[in-house]
Formats: sequence, C-alpha cells, structure tokens
Amino acid sequence: MRIAVMGSGAVGGYFGARLAAAGHELIFIARGQHLAALKVNGLRVASANGDLHITNAQFTDEPAKLGAVDLVLFCVKSYDTEAAAAQIAPLVAERTTILSLQNGIDNPAKLARVFKPAQILPAVVYIGAQVAAPGMISHANGGRIIFGASDGVLGERCEMVRQTLMDAAIACELSQEIHRVQWTKLLWNAPFCALSCLARANVKQIVESASLTALALDCMAEVQAAAATRKIELRRQQFEEIMTISRAMGSFKPSMLQDLEAQKPLEYQAFNGIVVQTLRAAGTPAPVNQMFYQTLEFLDRRIRGQLNS
Repeated sequence: MRIAVMGSGAVGGYFGARLAAAGHELIFIARGQHLAALKVNGLRVASANGDLHITNAQFTDEPAKLGAVDLVLFCVKSYDTEAAAAQIAPLVAERTTILSLQNGIDNPAKLARVFKPAQILPAVVYIGAQVAAPGMISHANGGRIIFGASDGVLGERCEMVRQTLMDAAIACELSQEIHRVQWTKLLWNAPFCALSCLARANVKQIVESASLTALALDCMAEVQAAAATRKIELRRQQFEEIMTISRAMGSFKPSMLQDLEAQKPLEYQAFNGIVVQTLRAAGTPAPVNQMFYQTLEFLDRRIRGQLNS
C-alpha cells in the first residue's frame, strides 16, 4: 500500500515507521532540520516495542510532486489543519483514505470542507513519544489508535485501515462512537495540557497538588457540559478514572508542555478554545477554560513573535 504521512513528528514518525517496517511504501512529509536529517540518515525510532531504522522511504516537503496515495496519516498540529489539507490535495484520489491522528474535536470537520467526508476517518491516539532530535523519535509507551467514521458506519474503508494497522503490529480498535471517544480524550487534554504549561508541571506534579487537581476537575466539568450540548454524555465517574490513569503516568510531560519547552506554537484552541466556544454558543460560561485559553494565547503569541523575529 502507498501511504503518506503528513506531519512526520512523534505520532506520524512512529506509526509511519511501523508501517514502513511492515513492507508498505511510505512517504514522510516533513520540514526544517527534521527533514534534513531524515534525508541524510533516514528515520530512527527508539521504542519500547523495538527500535526501527527506516531508510527505504521517501522524505520530502513537496507533496504536490508525489501522485495519489491509498492512505494518508494526517498528523499535523490542529492549528495547521487547513494549510496542510491544501498541501496534500494532490495526493488524494477517489480511493484515498485520510486517517486524522490529531488532537481535538473539530479537525475532521475542517478536512471535510476540502475532501469528501466519507474519505475522512476521525481517530484518537494514545502514545507517549517525542522528537528526541532531528530524524529521531523516542517512543516510551502506548501506541494505540481508536478510529471510526463520522457517521458511525464502519464500512470498507474502516476495515481496510484496521487490517493495515494490525498487520503492522499497531494496536487499534474500531468505534461506532468515535466522537464520544474524542470528547473523552479531551477530558484529559483540556486540563492536563493547560495546567502543565501554566504551572510548568508534569503529570505527577499535577495529580499530587490539591489545588491543581481541583482546577483539573473543574475544567473536566466544563468539557462534560460542552459535550452534552452535542448530545454526547460523559459520566462524572470518568473524571476519577482519568485521575487514576494520570497517577500511573509518573513524570510524563503532556504534548503541549513539550511544545512550550521547545518554543513551538501551542494547541490551546483545540484543547480549551473549543470548550469555551461550544459553551458560549449554548449561553453557558466556561470560566476555567476561558482562563486557560486566554493565558495560553498570551504565551503562544510570545512564542510566535520570537519565531517570526
């Protein structure tokens, strides 16, 4: 199968490497120093599941020259969704399936403005990985994908992707309620990504702090209320389940804290802005997520200003 990875960072690099190791034709779309290292040395993955070194793949920043593919792993940050969708348009034919391995709720809807909705499969990823150095992915744990179709109908495209992932030893699961799965992950991302950045704290430090834990739970309550406006029920019991899971994560740094420390733009809109906007449309305030959003917006503007200076 011919597979393109749009955004070859920690998520795209790890899953793309496993698919390449399984014998598929992989095209990794990247940029900057990361791309330069990939072209010279290939893609290296240091993983708890076995190290990988991928050299028999294409590494490029020019997707327009590649021709159509069977599958796109769409792994860019949420704020780059529209721009990246335009870039991959030459790769997308009638047969092409786009698996959105992104954080947030609304990325598949953004993609559906460019491509046919039936071609887009929303997904949720559970993985602990980061770009350790240009051309090098460090994978600590996880590596599971839950995905489905926006309309809940699990057809041939879903089965094709499931079989492809399984054949590459990638843990995966089909869900008829993928939107509920997305909102459930947001129960964790909205509080923990924001608090980790604002308090400069890892997960262990957050769960061991009574004040930060209280803020996390209040944030989750707002996520729950936002989901309810879309007729998605999240149970209060899930809050404690998430805290229990988080206590087992140790000193893990959420992805947005990793971005902050690397002075990269932040995904605060996908994690907190969506909650504020959804509740505002329903006439309901979201004070915790509003505070998170506005403070992270300040940090993000400062980072972008430094990048552009």
